Amino acid sequence: MRTDLFDFELPDSAIALYPAEPRDSARLLVVHPVKGGCARDDADLEDKSVRDLPSLLGPGDALVFNDTKVIPAALSGVRMRGDTRAKVDFNLTKRVNDNTWRAFARPAKRLEAGDRVHFGHSEETCMLGALDATVSAKGEAGEVELAFDLSGASLDEAIAAIGLMPLPPYIALKREPDARDRDTYQTIYAEKDGAVAAPTAGLHFTPELFAALEARGISRHFVTLHVGAGTFLPVKAEDTGGHKMHAEWGEVSPETAAALNEVRARGGRIVAVGTTSLRLLESAARDDGTIAPWSGETAIFITPGYRFKAIDVLMTNFHLPRSTLFMLVSAFSGLGTMRAAYGHAIRSHYRFYSYGDASLLFPSAQ
Repeated sequence: MRTDLFDFELPDSAIALYPAEPRDSARLLVVHPVKGGCARDDADLEDKSVRDLPSLLGPGDALVFNDTKVIPAALSGVRMRGDTRAKVDFNLTKRVNDNTWRAFARPAKRLEAGDRVHFGHSEETCMLGALDATVSAKGEAGEVELAFDLSGASLDEAIAAIGLMPLPPYIALKREPDARDRDTYQTIYAEKDGAVAAPTAGLHFTPELFAALEARGISRHFVTLHVGAGTFLPVKAEDTGGHKMHAEWGEVSPETAAALNEVRARGGRIVAVGTTSLRLLESAARDDGTIAPWSGETAIFITPGYRFKAIDVLMTNFHLPRSTLFMLVSAFSGLGTMRAAYGHAIRSHYRFYSYGDASLLFPSAQ
């Protein structure tokens, strides 16, 4: 499909720089596609709050969360080349081996293969924060490989000591990460280290909301997808067929697969919390809609025309124009429906992107 079909005007002011407080006070736009509606502007919309979620779902439904944990993957370093010094910022994107990471560098033009980079050399960080690396390779679009002098658990500890939370570019270009982001850019149920971006629909959940959902008879289940920085990359190709998704590692345990299949068999609905949960479950789904235990890398790219097998409802934040995630929600609820919903959200001053408000989407009725 043409990429420009997924374009829309988004005011810069619509991108949230900080989350709602408390988390579950964020707004929630409920989107029901209109059966037989026209191609561009039909949707049944309700303005709600995330706290209303229990009343919008039913007993026997199941929420599926991504329990990945974001590592503090934003590093600020100094490139050393002879007597010259240059400050370079890095966002780690994917671990290659025990001591090597791929990373996006800014500005990458200051780097060449073989350069040495010093991180965290200050009195405050002491020896734990003293971290050096060599640029072992330089790729395209600002990507480099960093071979660190430390490896394994020692490297993990050093990154944790000096790194900051890797806020998306649309936030990081407007403000520096701060101490609050260590908590606010992490779900309350994050458990398994490995993500360099948060599964942001899950940021809205609180212990109080979990208790209300449980009282309503709505179960919760967990899968793991280590979100990569590819989630931030724009679609530059003129046609969606020319875009290549970055692979991300995920896992659906046998216990979770069995539990979700039982929910479906009893007539309950599977509600994916976030596009990461959806993409993983669709990767694990069989043709008959049952979910198999699954582990591995997925580069699934969902655009209109895709036949969903495992998901009945999707809770997700608001996404950027021409992004793979807006393409995904358009595949789920219909392009016309989502254009109408996003138009309403912009006019109604909903907050977009990672720290923004949420939507509850139901599948296309057409």
